Amino acid sequence: MEVPTSTRTGPGAPPVSAGTLRGQVGWWGAVSLVVGNMVGAGIFTTSGLLLAELGDVGLMLALWVVGGGVALCGALCYGVLGVAMPHAGGEYVYLTRLYHPLLGFLTGWVSIFAGFSAPLAASSLGFAEYLAQAFPALDPPGQGEGIKKLLAGILILALGWVHRRGVETGTRLQNWLTLGKVVLIVALVGFGFALGRGHGEPWAGGVASSHGGGGLRRAGLALLWIMFAYSGWNAAAYIGSELRNPRRTLPRSLLAGTALVTVLYVALNLLFAYALPPREMAGLVAVGGAAAERLFGAWARPWLAGLIAFALLSSSSALVVLGPRVYWAMARDGAFFPWVGAVHPRFGTPSRAILLQCGLAILMVASGTFDQILTYMGFSLGIFPILAVLGVFRLDRLSPGQAPVWSRRLPAVLFAGAMASMLILSFQERPVESSVALATVTLGVPFYFVFHAWTRRSL
Repeated sequence: MEVPTSTRTGPGAPPVSAGTLRGQVGWWGAVSLVVGNMVGAGIFTTSGLLLAELGDVGLMLALWVVGGGVALCGALCYGVLGVAMPHAGGEYVYLTRLYHPLLGFLTGWVSIFAGFSAPLAASSLGFAEYLAQAFPALDPPGQGEGIKKLLAGILILALGWVHRRGVETGTRLQNWLTLGKVVLIVALVGFGFALGRGHGEPWAGGVASSHGGGGLRRAGLALLWIMFAYSGWNAAAYIGSELRNPRRTLPRSLLAGTALVTVLYVALNLLFAYALPPREMAGLVAVGGAAAERLFGAWARPWLAGLIAFALLSSSSALVVLGPRVYWAMARDGAFFPWVGAVHPRFGTPSRAILLQCGLAILMVASGTFDQILTYMGFSLGIFPILAVLGVFRLDRLSPGQAPVWSRRLPAVLFAGAMASMLILSFQERPVESSVALATVTLGVPFYFVFHAWTRRSL
């Protein structure tokens, strides 16, 4: 079942499927994109914050499992949507076709800031930070911050150059980066349990929560942070037009990538809990480095810093691939600056959209506190996937001759219910950051009408 490609999503705009992005990415390339985009700074930096918020290691581990289940439900639904609409742009395409172009524009608008530019900037800065830990010469007294920002900017430019030169070249790089990251994480977990020195203390309890308020609200906020670490489970949906056999490749790659990351995340958190007593882990941002030092000795910290830098390199690469496809699809529909919709005549990539993505990320190489950024991004990115997964009900309505399929409706209900609960609880716990996220969405409404009027005048 496919939503008709003749559906126009902007005034006078061509169908989303129009264009010359070529199908060059196979199943493993799509899986590596999902894994590469998901496994980043979040898994190595949030567990200490989560434990400080929750006060119980067992509850923290349980929430990592729950988060993986929620992400798998979302992946199932996006697989269904991707089969029906195998085009570049992800939920921008889904919301535009199933609901209204305004909702599609707003999800793309949020993606520009909270979805891709800010994570790319943060991931690149994290790469520079961990690289400086692995090589202390990069962090001289009084000059370290400037050097790290320079390294982050160079990384963004280099990745933009590689991915602009062709999706096949970029995918080959992404495949090797992701494979190396998975092998290194599996080796860390295996050697950590086999040869490392655990603390031997009970996991459950013993840590006072660092914040007041209801336990349910804290759990909701913690799960929102966890879902940010899981964000990227929908990565392959953004390059639907560039997949070989997308109706087969897309759903399988989403499920396989998400399942693999869930196993890696739970294994890493078990290792962190084995390595560090709860009182030492609580509130610690660089939990990965501390765990390695406790397991193997002081010599291991710079080695793990290098591992995390490598993981962030893969994540940054995946973000450079994904974000531009959203801006490209918006521009093709007349919902963004037309020049962004150009496809490079030689390389077949959305080259100008890639340049825009990298330029925005370089401008955003700055930071607030880690948990504020985490809450803002998590809340912003949690809104529109709810509407997208509920679109499976709209698909049934658009195909009246086909009976409703509850095997895809149930995951949609579970995902939407879990995410909506997280957003409500998180707003109650962190109203300021959540309000900023809502303001970002609201600010996009007048811009939609500006582009709408602009497109109508150009007809």
